[in-house]
Amino acid sequence: MRSANALRIVHERTPLLNFSSLNFSRLLRKSCMARLSILRYPDPRLHTIAKPVTAFDERLAKLVADMADTMYTAPGIGLAATQVDVHEQVIVIDVSDTRDQLLVLVNPEIVWASDERQVYDEGCLSVPGIFDGVERPLRVRIKAQDASGKLQEFDAEGLLAVCVQHEMDHLKGKVFVEYLSPLKRNRIKTKLLKEERELKKERQAEAVR
Repeated sequence: MRSANALRIVHERTPLLNFSSLNFSRLLRKSCMARLSILRYPDPRLHTIAKPVTAFDERLAKLVADMADTMYTAPGIGLAATQVDVHEQVIVIDVSDTRDQLLVLVNPEIVWASDERQVYDEGCLSVPGIFDGVERPLRVRIKAQDASGKLQEFDAEGLLAVCVQHEMDHLKGKVFVEYLSPLKRNRIKTKLLKEERELKKERQAEAVR
């Protein structure tokens, strides 16, 4: 997820719980990180349903570290494994101002959602340059494992709740623009496909030089 708070979002920031956060510097020491390629809408791979993680090993630790590096570099506040063409239930999030409170959610579930709802302007690293309002529950309770397999449960509200729900949609093969009208979706699709063609031409031209 890409934050639009500098443009349109007004929110009460929810502090992350220490027990549910995985320190980014610890991952940095453990893994040689790489920035991953992010799939762009309307790539059909974004509609793949992610499978549960069953092995909490070095491969998973490296995936988490690579995803975190990719998210921070983009920059974004959330990234699902689906967006980097890895179809497993893994999410990384950091909505902190200091960008040092990495939250890792593996096999996440929403076990409760409030009846109260709120509209946020959402953006997405897979849908660059597009922000629009999506209505979601204001508060949710999440149950998930961390990168070591430890079970955690916590309540989220405000931007954190939005981000968790947005990234969990990716694991279900859903992109936030699918909440919008067919007319808006088609316009977005046309715009991004045009940009992709132009980028491809630029890369081809650079390769010839």
